[in-house]
Amino acid sequence: MSLALNARALIASFGLFFFILVSGVVEAKPREIDWLELMPAEDLALLESLPEVEHDGDGPALLPDEIMTGRVVPEMANVEGRIPGFVVPLKTTKDMRILEFFLVPYYGACIHVPPPPPNQIIHVKYPEGFTLQALYDPVWIEGRLTIEKTENAIGASSYSIKASAVEPYTE
Repeated sequence: MSLALNARALIASFGLFFFILVSGVVEAKPREIDWLELMPAEDLALLESLPEVEHDGDGPALLPDEIMTGRVVPEMANVEGRIPGFVVPLKTTKDMRILEFFLVPYYGACIHVPPPPPNQIIHVKYPEGFTLQALYDPVWIEGRLTIEKTENAIGASSYSIKASAVEPYTE
């Protein structure tokens, strides 16, 4: 009888362990990626050393060529995570579902103001597509970040993601 009880206790313990293990995997949130993690230290130092932008000039202030090279952080390759940002549509369906876009860290980038450096733009493909009420509504993008250069008339990106999820931004 004690052998049967020990076997049951062992099976119950194993079942509990397996349940806890699976529950932890299912509820694990993806790593949150910060935009500054995508910028190499030398680019960040250059950006921080720039003088304050004068807004009373004739046109938008341009970033120095050195920072627009698109240098990347190799350690960010293949990072599975999520990052917030704003959508600049590149490819849509007839019913306005967004399939491909640039994700940028601030509203108006690439549209109303000069584009940010390529390492601050992520080219995103989301074959399922999604709708957006307004371009000023931020979103969360989830997926695997890869180092891949994309360039078109709107801007250039140093990173890309094939998104597994696109959700409205919430803190």
